Amino acid sequence: MEHTISVTSQAERKVTDTKSVPFGKVPTEHMFIAEYKNGEWQHAEVVPFHDLTLSPLALCLHYGQTVFEGMKAFVMQNGDINIFRIDKHYERFMKSLQRMCMPEVPKQLFVNAIKQLVALDSDWVPRDDDGSLYIRPFMIATEDRIGVKVSDEYLFMVVCSPAFQYYSQPLRVKIETTYVRSASGGTGTAKCGGNYGGAFYPTAQAREAGFDQVLWTDSIHHEFIEESGTMNAMFVIDHVLITPELSGTILDGVTRDSLLTIAREKGMAVEERQISYNELVSAFEAGKHVEAFGAGTAAVVAPIAIIAVGHKEYSCYTGPDALMYRLQQELFDIRRGLVPDIHQWNSII
Repeated sequence: MEHTISVTSQAERKVTDTKSVPFGKVPTEHMFIAEYKNGEWQHAEVVPFHDLTLSPLALCLHYGQTVFEGMKAFVMQNGDINIFRIDKHYERFMKSLQRMCMPEVPKQLFVNAIKQLVALDSDWVPRDDDGSLYIRPFMIATEDRIGVKVSDEYLFMVVCSPAFQYYSQPLRVKIETTYVRSASGGTGTAKCGGNYGGAFYPTAQAREAGFDQVLWTDSIHHEFIEESGTMNAMFVIDHVLITPELSGTILDGVTRDSLLTIAREKGMAVEERQISYNELVSAFEAGKHVEAFGAGTAAVVAPIAIIAVGHKEYSCYTGPDALMYRLQQELFDIRRGLVPDIHQWNSII
């Protein structure tokens, strides 16, 4: 089915210096919006950014039918703008929608909506080396009915915001062994709002105790590491890159996949498997080289300086020659067009 996207261009706000503004606070001038009614997508349009009007009965406000994605656009060395791995993000968005009983967005509509929006607001893509345009596609259930049911009406939207370095310093994290992010059979592989809302309380407790984030563990043994806050968790132990294998409780991170692909191509030893926090403790106490970092779209690579297990803290290696920084630089070079894009990850607009 062909989907025509109308564009209403209106320069209401000029590009501002957003580098000192917290992540996600300043939207670009326009947004994309489409309605799902009577079993089809309609009224697809790029319009000036504005607030929504929703019925207090809208099902998204009551039963959690909300799904989102996060991707980035970059200015390349030659001045072109690149949307990174849009196909992979689309695939994950569809899996999230399926898990939450929400209608599929046709790929043509998804891709064209994002490309037209980014092209229109291209002046908002930062030219700084540490800058990018964060792109947030999302869908919410809008049928106005309090009864518990799968919605018959939805809004699919895309908004953008300039983004810079997400974490300014290496993180202090604690192993979380009481609360869990997701359980087997749950929604851990979906980017749905409830996963993040449910993580706020234990994260807030960790921050009160002086930590930046938590390392989530599994729901059965509370021992095997799953994710790092809102990111995939990755470790380097004696120059072997280790990350938890994908399961029904771990998000299939696009940055995770990109870093693993790059590492293997560079001949690095890579293991996707369960990793217990006890294995980390043994490595620390044996004096092994240990790096730890979160991998995600917003932060890309977020170094971890301290891991607390109970009342004991262990220091991770964060020196400038750390493997995680080399992987981060390789990814940067692909996104900026400094090296060949052999995987066709870059979508040039």
